[in-house]
Amino acid sequence: MSFHGGLAGVAVAASVFIWRRELPWFLTADVLVTAATVGIGLGRVGNFINGELWGRVTEAPWGMVFPGAGPLPRHPSQLYEALLEGAMLFAILYLLHRRAAAPGVPFFSFLLLYGVFRFAVEFFREPDVHIGTLGHLLTMGQVLSLPMIILGLAGLIRIHAARSRP
Repeated sequence: MSFHGGLAGVAVAASVFIWRRELPWFLTADVLVTAATVGIGLGRVGNFINGELWGRVTEAPWGMVFPGAGPLPRHPSQLYEALLEGAMLFAILYLLHRRAAAPGVPFFSFLLLYGVFRFAVEFFREPDVHIGTLGHLLTMGQVLSLPMIILGLAGLIRIHAARSRP
């Protein structure tokens, strides 16, 4: 939940900054989310180095034993997130910028893809001890990623529809 709450706080602060400086909202947001992927990826590497936010128990040959997580090997889910939410998401957004995507496309793509990547990785990540899974089905990370997926998809559909009109 800390990422999702942090994202909401940064969105409010960035919106105020953009408004006060009279900057184009979507163009500025497009640049900000692209740059944010670098920090997200490095943050997940930091989680790995610190041995926190480890994955679920696994029999995969790349499973790792994390200090404080018991004797069984676990998914290095922090690295999965670093690759997907950091490197891969940066590469996709960078390509969108290079191809001169319409204003807002990188921003809404970030919301959609971060949400999808995080939702998927949560299947390999150990749920928060104090929350667990909700209804033995979804983790809090998955629940909080759903609005990002919906908003990202809705924004991309709206941009596409606006550009398709004669």
